[in-house]
Amino acid sequence: MRALALITCFLFVCTGCTKSDNTNKTPSLSSLSVGNVSQIRSGTATTTFRFAIDVNPVNTKDITVDYTTKDGTAISGKDYTAVSGTLTIPAKTYSGYIDVIVTADSLRQDDQTFTLELSSPVNATLSATQATGTIQNTGTYMPIDNAGYTSASSYSGMTLAWSDEFNGKTLNTSSWTYETGGNGWGNNELEYYTNSVKNTFLTGGYLVIEARQETIGTNNYTSARLKTEDKKTFTYGRIDIRAKLPKGQGLWPALWMLGNNISQSGYAWPACGEIDIMELLGQDYQRVYSTVHWGQANSSFHDSKGGNYTLTSGNFYDTFHVFSMQWDTSKMVFLIDDYTIFTVNKSDMTTGTYPFDKPFFFIFNVAVGGAWPGNPNSSTPFPQRMIVDYVRVFQVL
Repeated sequence: MRALALITCFLFVCTGCTKSDNTNKTPSLSSLSVGNVSQIRSGTATTTFRFAIDVNPVNTKDITVDYTTKDGTAISGKDYTAVSGTLTIPAKTYSGYIDVIVTADSLRQDDQTFTLELSSPVNATLSATQATGTIQNTGTYMPIDNAGYTSASSYSGMTLAWSDEFNGKTLNTSSWTYETGGNGWGNNELEYYTNSVKNTFLTGGYLVIEARQETIGTNNYTSARLKTEDKKTFTYGRIDIRAKLPKGQGLWPALWMLGNNISQSGYAWPACGEIDIMELLGQDYQRVYSTVHWGQANSSFHDSKGGNYTLTSGNFYDTFHVFSMQWDTSKMVFLIDDYTIFTVNKSDMTTGTYPFDKPFFFIFNVAVGGAWPGNPNSSTPFPQRMIVDYVRVFQVL
């Protein structure tokens, strides 16, 4: 019995020793993670990119980690200030941070990137060794090559009724209104139209409409659509619009007009009439289309006539071209660089009610995707821009 008691006591003591050893085991190390940062670059002041270093779980000891920045398309000393050193995250702290200063720049250019790299952690491990800083360059200065065709500044027997040379710093809202939204616009388009400087800006006497690959709601692209409805409307005359056009599968720039009575009862599209001075499919960037549409309200009846023109050399995105229309009581003549590409006579429109003897307003836009151009694909670069030098309306004296 005494032997059995001794064995029992020995087992009890050993079991206690084992429990004591488990209690003194070293806890697992914390893990460090760092997140990417993407911000709009200011054109007038420096911008701080703050990289957060998260700790999981919180440690009872101080944590240190080395860091350094490395150039990508963003260059240190020019686009941002390089940093390096050792970050200390105090014990029982959930996170630390590293700031990188991005220099001011008003130049409109592609987004740029740099990386923040972590190494040599103490009292922690790294679940992510680097993060990317993306500089969104949405400044409003962009150098533009003015090469290309220029139309006459005056015409015999006509006077300049209105023009916009886009010489200001911002869009003239006494002439133009932003249309916004992303409902497909009746064509299964993919863009969301904004009133943001990211999509519309003036630079050096040019209007720029920029289509971007970015998400708003369910729309994966943004762009802009400008109109002069109820502000600048015209019936008859000569119209000249000097512009460069974007290129790429799924892009659909347009310079066009709608009847200003479109919101009145019985004149919903196409009864109001539509005049497409210029449309281009981005994948077919040497050809443009001119078309007129008319019919009955809400498409219960729709008819159209149009033509197209293909450049024999060059393209519509490298140099400026002038898209024109001569419009009178009997016909509309469409021209490119003063070369006639298509004429539609009033007598050609033998169906429906003729709508082209009433005031019309301008629409300038760049659509992305849709029933006609199809959707962008991996070959379509973004951002894409339509650049307008001027729009001029001449009318008979």
